[in-house]
Formats: sequence, C-alpha cells, structure tokens
Amino acid sequence: MTTSTTSQSSPPTPLLDLQSLVVAVRRRRRLWSSLALLGLLAGTAMAILLPPPPSAVTKVLVAHKEDQPNDTGTLIRTDVALLGTTRIADKALKSLKSPERPEDFLRDYRGTALTNNLLQIDVTGDSDAQAVARAKALADAFVADHVSRMWAAAKAESKALLDQRDRMRVELAGVNKAIGGPTEGSDPKASASIESLFARRAELNSRIADFDQRAAQARTGSPQVVTGTQIVDAPRAVQHSLPKALVTHAAIGLVLGLVLGLALAAVGTVVADRPVLRREIAANLGASVIAEIRRVPRRSTGRWQGRRTRAARERLTVTLARTVRGSTDPVSLLELGCARSTGAIALDVARALAADGPVTVIDGLPGPELAKSRQQPEGITVVSGEEAAAVPHEVRRLGVGSVAPGTAWTDLQYLGGQTVLVVRAGHGSAAWLHTVARQLADQRIPVAGVVLIDPDPRDRTDGTLWDGLHTALRGQHERLARQNGTGHLRKERLARQNGTGQLRTERSSMPAALVPDSEQEGQ
Repeated sequence: MTTSTTSQSSPPTPLLDLQSLVVAVRRRRRLWSSLALLGLLAGTAMAILLPPPPSAVTKVLVAHKEDQPNDTGTLIRTDVALLGTTRIADKALKSLKSPERPEDFLRDYRGTALTNNLLQIDVTGDSDAQAVARAKALADAFVADHVSRMWAAAKAESKALLDQRDRMRVELAGVNKAIGGPTEGSDPKASASIESLFARRAELNSRIADFDQRAAQARTGSPQVVTGTQIVDAPRAVQHSLPKALVTHAAIGLVLGLVLGLALAAVGTVVADRPVLRREIAANLGASVIAEIRRVPRRSTGRWQGRRTRAARERLTVTLARTVRGSTDPVSLLELGCARSTGAIALDVARALAADGPVTVIDGLPGPELAKSRQQPEGITVVSGEEAAAVPHEVRRLGVGSVAPGTAWTDLQYLGGQTVLVVRAGHGSAAWLHTVARQLADQRIPVAGVVLIDPDPRDRTDGTLWDGLHTALRGQHERLARQNGTGHLRKERLARQNGTGQLRTERSSMPAALVPDSEQEGQ
C-alpha cells in the first residue's frame, strides 16, 4: 500500500511572536544592561552633584464653616490653591521684610493637602534658618488670611441681616401709622382691617427681633473656625540623608534606564526582524539546522574554550567531513555574520580530510585572514579565490565563502557544487535569509544543512524541516549523491593504489530546490 502526503498550508504567521521577541531582547542584554547601569550612575551622580536645597516644613489645621463629614476635599484643595496666590506670598514677604518678588517666591514653596482639614507647607531657602523663617511667615500669613476671610464673611452676613431688619422697621412704622389713624367705629370692614394690621405688626416685631439676634451672632463670627485654624506643627528644618538620597536616586535611575533599554531593544527587534530561533532560521533558509556551536572568541588562539564547546566542535567536524567525503561535488562553507568561526570550522574539516590526501581550502571570505592563517596543518593548502583555477583536479577542494550583502552570487559555484550554510543567529534579517535561499536555488547549489553559530541557550524550537518540496528534492539528491559517491570512492581508491586516475569533478545535474515566494506557490 502506497501513501502520499500533500503539502498543507502552514498556519498564518502571528503579527508578533512573543517567544522570538523575548529571546531577541534577552540577546540584546548588553544594550539594556548598559542603559540600566548608565541610569544607576546618573542617579548616583545627581544625588552627589545636585543635593536638595535646605528646606523646612510646617502643618496647619484649617477649620471650615461648611465642613461636612462627606466632604470630598474640595475645601482643602481650595485652601491649597489660595496658598499659591501672590496675596499670601506678598504678606509673607512683607512680614519677612524681603525685597523678593511674590512671583519668584511662589516657586520656592508648595502646599499639600494631607486630610480634609490638614495642610502641609514645604518651603526651600538658602539655609535652614531662612527656610524655617519662610515657613513660619507663610503659615502665619495663611492663618491670618483665612481668619480675615471668615470675619469678612461674618460681617457681610451681619450687614445683610441688619439691612433686612431696617426694611422691616420701615414697614413696621407704616403699620403703626395706619393703626393710629382715624377709624370708623361701627364699620365691620374697618374692624377687620385693624385686626390684620395688628397681626402684621406682631409678625414684623417678631421678625425684627429675630434679625437682631442673627445679626448679633453673625458679628461674633464662628468661634470654632477662628480658634480651630492654627499651626499644629511648628516649622522645622528637614534633614536630608545623603545615603538615602543615593539609594533613592540610584534605584530610580536604574529602573528608568532598564525600562528604556528594554523598550529600545524590543522596538529594535521588531523593526529589524532578524530571526533568532532555529525554527525561524530553518524556515527562511529552506534548510534544516544540522548543528550549532558557540561563536569563536575574537581573541581566539585556535582552541575554543570549554569542554562542551570542544565536544560540539569535534562532532561538527566529523559531520561535515562525512558530508564532504560522501558528496560527488566539492562542498563549500558559506558564512553569514560569522567569518571567523567559519574559517576555524573550515580548517578543522580540512585537517580531518587531510588524512585521506591533500586538501586545498579555497578562501572566498572577505579579507585575507584565512589565507594568512598560521594554523594551517601539514597537508593543507589555503589559496585565494583567484588561484582556485590552478588547483589540480585530483586534490580535494573545500570552499569557504560568504553570502553577506554584496556577495557575487555567480562566483559561489566555483567554491563548491554543494554548500553548508554557517549562520550566526540574529545576524541576518528574514528578508535577507530568504534572498540567500533564492540565490542559491537560482545557482543550482543545494544546501546540505545549516550550522547555527551563537544560538540562544534556551531555544527549544525544532530546526528540522519535516515537509515541503525543497526538503523532498534535497532528500532525493542526497540519496543519489551517496550512491554515486560510494562508487566514486571505490574508483578513487583503486586509482590511488595504481598511482593513476583523477577525481571526478563534474557537477551533478540534479536541480536545486526552489524556495517558494509565498504560501500559495508552496502549495
């Protein structure tokens, strides 16, 4: 029974991959850690170089005639606003006999509503003594202004009541005059009118007495308001602790720098769109990740540090050497963002192949670092790309090149008919990885796999492509190459034993896999 699998449409790519974003931001830890450290240093420097000015604080209890248990704080907010007026500032400056302008003095203090009836005044000055004096002057000026406003309101209310009482008295005089006038003794209507006048006079007398009483109460004001508004916390200088200021400013700077760094790293990651995960790199290049290894240090002495790194390097060397031996065409290593690591890998593979015979490494990397390397083992020759034509056909070739922007794509076929891409994670954009895959397909250079340099240690995604047209074609090509390569190796061994014979250098006619431009083309 034969079963066939059809390519199904891949799920839509999310607008923002949270996993990729987290990994990319974590890889940019140098950026946000540097900004966090810069914020920490800036906060510490600010606390040392810009100490807070001398300041004083006082608290005033403010009583209101309209106080209610359900007050939302409107009255105390009004008092805070009144404290920030030039009238209060001018009165305080006059009591201090200071020539400073009230408008300038307003910038040196502020009021804060602690509760519905408690007001805090913070004042700065050139010295602690001046700050304390300013705080006392402001508190006294505010209390005096508040009490004067209460007295003015009481006087206005008393005057209104007295005016109303005087109008009542004028009306009462008219009523008395009407009562004392001539009357007709036997007229019933006249008797009713007299009774109504007497009733009106009694009412007016009562209201006049009430207005007199209310006016007297108003003239005395509200004693609880006058006595309740007072300074409850005497002005005192505020002591500033330098260690506390250092810790506070440093923490604030650290948090702000860290937030800014993380924001910049996230925005840069989204804008750059550089794949980091194995899954994304394999999908964009159309080839599976066959190995991964750490990047070679900049000051490398030829030995990669770390037991795990050395073991991974040895496994990678064995894998690539096996691929080169089993290929009928020369194999090349094409780098993207990791020229130093690719050169070291190429020398390791050449050293492993040197046991079978002479090996020539064709250096197509930008710069002469590989050609001038002092780590060339015996039996290995490193030549530049211009000298590749002079290399004898019986010598095994290993090409090393680059697919970075600016690459001469038509020259890659002279490095090898089959290639292994060596890509540094997070270096190339998704668009450029797709361009590399298309260009290699146009040049009919099959990709044996991808070696990932400097991967994320927490990446658990799968870098293997399990379906797709390009994978199927590459699998068929690999099987044919292995079959042809086995016979070729047998002929090569016989030729070497007889001292004659040449290696086969013709390139396989199997077409390279094409990378679809879109999901519809892939389907």
